[in-house]
Amino acid sequence: MTHGTDAVSRSQGQTAETFGYKWAKRDTFESEASLARQKAWLFERYCGGKPEVREEWFADGPITILDAGCGAAMSALLLFDGYLHAHHYIGVDISEAVFIAQKRFAEAGLDGEFHKADLLHMPVAEGSVDLIFSEGVLHHTDSVEAAILALSTKLKPGGRFMFYVYAKKSPMREYSDDHIREQLTALDNDAAWEALKPLTKLGIALGELNVTINVPEDVPLLGIKKGPQNLQRLIYWNVCKMYYDPTLTLEEMNHINFDWFRPLNCIRSTPGEIRDYCQRAGLAIDQMNVQESGITVLATKA
Repeated sequence: MTHGTDAVSRSQGQTAETFGYKWAKRDTFESEASLARQKAWLFERYCGGKPEVREEWFADGPITILDAGCGAAMSALLLFDGYLHAHHYIGVDISEAVFIAQKRFAEAGLDGEFHKADLLHMPVAEGSVDLIFSEGVLHHTDSVEAAILALSTKLKPGGRFMFYVYAKKSPMREYSDDHIREQLTALDNDAAWEALKPLTKLGIALGELNVTINVPEDVPLLGIKKGPQNLQRLIYWNVCKMYYDPTLTLEEMNHINFDWFRPLNCIRSTPGEIRDYCQRAGLAIDQMNVQESGITVLATKA
């Protein structure tokens, strides 16, 4: 079913089209190595590395799970693996990726309810959801604050809201991120994918050097921390995102870079801003995991 996707902003429309394209390239994210990397990261951030904590999330089952911005449902299938068969899953996405999610659920022998809809106008009743999961989505809307406020109304009292949003980076990273994103704007998706490959290859070259340097002291003017740092990661976090993982292929690493640079809607937030948004939405933060990449939140609806 399709709902409320016609009157979105230009940047939201471009972002939706970007993710429809990206998630259709299944061979760039479905390898064993790629899924294992993502699963480990999900468990680290949401479970503290202890998958057994998921038992608490589903203890009152069967529950209704809203995957807000489900994409191809990769994260939900990885994080909730072994639980989805016993609960009501609703996948909502503004892009064509929702149909990829529906297909992947069917391939896994799972039932689910799927809607192509804007998160602010989804066909989900207020106060009807036990758990909202929104992994790497809210920053791709026009407003992280508006998205949190709107989604929180769907939760039952005591319901859980689990989400991840991008964090603000060092000044040079912020500049290069937006500069590259702007350069890609005039290109179609195929051309943008190819335009990012030289950047991805440079990240691989830096990673393969496997060089560690010692930053003698903090550099507050550039947001750089002192201490030993891998050269590729130093550049990655402070100058330009050029993802590197030796277990992934060029196409898989390019997928990750494309995910970052291509969408026009790409909001970065501070922990303080996220705390404020949650307070306004009537959400009590139970856990906040702040990393250089982003902010992971587990919150409860009052």
